[in-house]
Amino acid sequence: MSGQPLVAGLAAGTALVAVVDWVAVHRGARGVETWAKPATLAGLLLVAVVAGAPGSVAGWWLLVALACGLAGDVLLLEHSSSRFLGGLAAFLLGHLAYLVCFGLVGLDHHGWLWPAALPLLGASWVAARVVPAARRRSGAAMAVPVAAYVVVIGTMLLAGFATGRWAVALGAAVFVVSDSLLALNEFVRPRPDQRLAVMVTYHLGQALIVLGVLAG
Repeated sequence: MSGQPLVAGLAAGTALVAVVDWVAVHRGARGVETWAKPATLAGLLLVAVVAGAPGSVAGWWLLVALACGLAGDVLLLEHSSSRFLGGLAAFLLGHLAYLVCFGLVGLDHHGWLWPAALPLLGASWVAARVVPAARRRSGAAMAVPVAAYVVVIGTMLLAGFATGRWAVALGAAVFVVSDSLLALNEFVRPRPDQRLAVMVTYHLGQALIVLGVLAG
């Protein structure tokens, strides 16, 4: 990484904004959440830029993935079927960008795929409940995009482990946990109290992936 003091300062500021967002989610302070949630990803995007992401092709794809996450965050600030599908599309594109990024990093650590089995099985269990629930709610118009998203994020998880970088692998797994909680809350059993866990794991997952890609 380059400009270590500046990177550290930006990372600390981004972490502080993330904590503000977590507190807002916990307290139900929607007004604060509307700016703190996208500001956290915007800060992480800035950290990646200053840390040297534009210096490699993999880094550029990392920035694309983060930008898609930022777009998804904005879309999901309001709750409706159209906004949910828009956010789903944005994050799906983000996971595809992560796949390209991880491929450029290198996917030659096949022995790392075994530890990915547990989070993959967990995600499969969630998908088996979520996809039928999405179909019951809105038919194929919702179930097909959700199923496609499940396949893409599962592939991203495996690719993250195959990079052989612990931070990338852990970040991908934590990201899957976040999306699994979100999907269960959205389609199977609404649990407003789980929103905090969704956001904490989401931010940690993104940050770990950035750390893993750029530290290498």
